[in-house]
Amino acid sequence: MDQVRGLICILGPTASGKTALAVALAKEINGAIISADSRQVFRGMDIGTGKDLVEYKGVDYYLINIRNAGDSYHVAHFQDDFQEAWFNIQAQGKTPILCGGTGLYIQSVLQQYAFTSIPRNDNLRMNLLEKDIEELEKFFLSLPQPIGFKADISTKKRLIRAIEIASWLKVNPYEPINRHQHLDARVFGIQLPLDDRRAKITQRLEQRLAAGLIEEVQGLIEAGVPADKLKFYGLEYKYVTAFLLGEIERNQLFTKLNTEIHRFAKRQMTYFRKMEKDGITIHWLDGRNAIAENVEKIKGCLP
Repeated sequence: MDQVRGLICILGPTASGKTALAVALAKEINGAIISADSRQVFRGMDIGTGKDLVEYKGVDYYLINIRNAGDSYHVAHFQDDFQEAWFNIQAQGKTPILCGGTGLYIQSVLQQYAFTSIPRNDNLRMNLLEKDIEELEKFFLSLPQPIGFKADISTKKRLIRAIEIASWLKVNPYEPINRHQHLDARVFGIQLPLDDRRAKITQRLEQRLAAGLIEEVQGLIEAGVPADKLKFYGLEYKYVTAFLLGEIERNQLFTKLNTEIHRFAKRQMTYFRKMEKDGITIHWLDGRNAIAENVEKIKGCLP
C-alpha cells in the first residue's frame, strides 16, 4: 500500500492550549486543522465544547459543525470524515494538522482501526450495564481476541463496546478491509504540571459558565434535543442538563462539574500513555512554554 506523508498531530488534555498551538503552527507552515474532538462535530454545542472559532483567525478547519446536535457520531464516522478532510487539505497544497483531545479518534486514524463499523447490540449492552467493571473485564478476557483488535478498556463504556465487538466477531466471519492509506505522522503532546492543569481547567469552567453555558444547554433542550442525548455528550452537558432538570442544585453544579473535568483530564493523559505503549511516539512539549517556542520545537522535529 502506498504511504501517505505529511500529517502533524497535536494532542493533550482539556484546557492545555492545543488549539492556540495548532493555529500558530498552521500559520507558520501553511497548514489546515482537522479537529479530533468527539463533540465539536455538533452544531449549536459551542461553549460547552470549547470551539472558540475566533481562535482560528483565518486558518482553515475541518470536522467542526458537521452534524446536528442530537445526531449520533462514532469513531467509524470520524475515520471516514478525517480521510476526506485529509485529501482536501493535501489537494490545496497545505499541511494537515490533526488537533484534539479524543485519544480514541486520534489513535483510530494513526493506527487504522479496522473494527469500528461492527454494529451495536442494544440487548447485550443492556445486560452488560448491570455488571461492574471487574465482571466486564473478566468476561472480555474470556472472549477470543481477533488479530489486530486493540481494545480500549479504560472506561466501562469502552469496555462494553470492546465486548460487543469481540462477541460479534466470535460468531461472524469478518475480514477487515482497510480503505485508508497508512499515515506517516509526527505526534506532539502538550503536558502541564498537575497544579497548572487544575488551575487552567477551573478558570476555563468559570469562563464558560459566565459566557452562557447554561443558556446554551437550555436552548438545545428547547430546540428538541433529548436530555438523555445531551447527558451523553460529555460532562458539561451532563451536569448542566441535570441542573436544568432539577436533579442538582445550582451551587452543586460548579463543584461537581469542576471535579469531574479534573478526573476526565487525568483519564485523557492515561489514554495518551496507552497510545505510547501501543507504539505511537509522542513528542511531549511543556505547556508552560510560550506558544512561539513550542512552534519552533515542532518545526525542528519535522523532516
